[in-house]
Amino acid sequence: MTRIPVLLYHAVMDDPPRWIAEFTVTTRQFTAHLDAVVASGRTPVPLGALADRLTGGAPLPPRPVVLTFDDGFADLPGPTAEALAERGLPATAYLTTGALAPGHGSLLPPAPMMTLAQAPALEWHGLEVGAHTVTHPQLDTLRASELDRELGESKAVLEDVLGHEVTHLAYPHGYNSRAVRAAARRAGYASAVAVRHALSSATDEPYRIARLIVRRGHTVADVAAWLAGEGARAAPFPDSAATVGWRLYRRARAVAKGPRFAG
Repeated sequence: MTRIPVLLYHAVMDDPPRWIAEFTVTTRQFTAHLDAVVASGRTPVPLGALADRLTGGAPLPPRPVVLTFDDGFADLPGPTAEALAERGLPATAYLTTGALAPGHGSLLPPAPMMTLAQAPALEWHGLEVGAHTVTHPQLDTLRASELDRELGESKAVLEDVLGHEVTHLAYPHGYNSRAVRAAARRAGYASAVAVRHALSSATDEPYRIARLIVRRGHTVADVAAWLAGEGARAAPFPDSAATVGWRLYRRARAVAKGPRFAG
């Protein structure tokens, strides 16, 4: 089974807000990671290419890798996109629309963010743009009407800004369920990425593609191991009992206290 690393980044900054610090890499770390990608001999492809293959589309290069970025932090359309473009590395960015437009509301804590008006600049630099909901909630705890709004509105907002269809989705913090995956399909998405802390594969599930979340504590050696197809299990695999139990707990908490930030 072909093991495909799909790396998940958030912000690239040297002095991040405390709440996102664990999921932030420094500029020096990011540069080293990109150099490792180039040295690995793998061919970077956007998530859409992997999703297309998982549904019977065009073949992938022999050793693909996918780079993804969640939320839309301020570095993304500037130095991060430029670093990718300088190396000819395509990637996919998933944007939380409510966090990028003043007054639209978001559960994300304060942080330097890009704006919706900058989304076309991502495409100019060679990044594919996907949706990451409106407010960044735990999707698998929402009522059906709330779920449909999060998926549909974020898609429509990005399509209006970009001028074309947006067909790829990232679940905030990877939280999903059978009902969430079905809703994503109904909303018109062709794929959705989760987290799973695992390598993807040629037989992964198009609506919960596995990703490896990159934390500040991960070393270049960790990234190199993933690029070699090592250091993590490969999807697909069923949810563990712990994952199911955690979902049930979060649902009960959401009923009692309302929607919560997925993070």
